[in-house]
Amino acid sequence: MTDSNLSFFGRVSLAVGTFFTILGNREFAAGVKRLRDGERFAPAAPASAPVSVSAPAPAPVAEAVAPALKEASPVAALQLLGLLQRDARFVDFVEEDIAGYSDTEIGAAARLVHDGCRAVLREHFTIRPVREEAEGSRVTLADGFDASAIRLTGNVVGSAPFHGSISHRGWKVEDVRLPRVAERHDATVIAPAEVEL
Repeated sequence: MTDSNLSFFGRVSLAVGTFFTILGNREFAAGVKRLRDGERFAPAAPASAPVSVSAPAPAPVAEAVAPALKEASPVAALQLLGLLQRDARFVDFVEEDIAGYSDTEIGAAARLVHDGCRAVLREHFTIRPVREEAEGSRVTLADGFDASAIRLTGNVVGSAPFHGSISHRGWKVEDVRLPRVAERHDATVIAPAEVEL
């Protein structure tokens, strides 16, 4: 299957993995944001063999170089995934083959997963809307608005001030309260196997 033709569950898996990588890696999150804002991905050009030049070389032209991405520690993301599994059975729900279940059964399960996920988020994060106005409200964005917190959609032409309607208030995390883990804790075990005796 090609990258541009991912199945629904392939996209869900990609979205969940990307979600946790964004939480654990500030530089990766900034790169994703730049892509969502319409910037093109510019991989670093491969180094070429040096060429002998008898004439003086022209002054170098500054090139835009993509920032180097460093690998983030996945412990916080694994910890959050473990909390979602513990309180919402999130991984069980996502890994379950739901093709044989009715919409009513899936809806009932989704309600339980939703309640558990919501409880985890409220216990471990303080999440607030980016904009306080109600969705549908008309707003004016002055020159210098925070482009990391507000994404323009629709027919974006010209420069600020922009006049539009809020289609989504956005979310921002004000506080994170993940529990501390012991040094020898294996964060990759998000749910231990259970053996009934």
